[in-house]
Amino acid sequence: MDWTKSTFDRGFRCGDQAVSESYLGSCLCARVTYKLLTSPKAVTHCHCKQCQKSHGAAFATYGAVPHKDLCIVTGDDAIKSYASSESVFRQFCQHCGSSLFWSKKVGDWDDWICIALGTLDSPFTALKQKHVHQDSQPSWSPCTPG
Repeated sequence: MDWTKSTFDRGFRCGDQAVSESYLGSCLCARVTYKLLTSPKAVTHCHCKQCQKSHGAAFATYGAVPHKDLCIVTGDDAIKSYASSESVFRQFCQHCGSSLFWSKKVGDWDDWICIALGTLDSPFTALKQKHVHQDSQPSWSPCTPG
């Protein structure tokens, strides 16, 4: 795969798949819309500097789904990728700047994609969640380690 391009070159389009449960999401300008065919797993509030910079906030909240369970409904041509490290690519809307997804190109979880849960339009309840990289949280953040 050519990681200089968007991961959506793989063709994450929904088609006519029938699913019993799905979650809809979009970017701020709604040019990019997507559907998750499964419930997000591994819900994580990440306090690392990359997530802070990417979201302009004290932390970012993500949930993961297998790549095959993310369908871009509209706007796949509006999604741009950025290599934020050697192994991580972040995807965002080129029009409004919304952080949408990130994924690893190799290693554990390389067949999963993480969804910025703030972009979900459908109700979602996380059964389990965790905070990571709290040692990087800014002093003004209301979150406390532990």
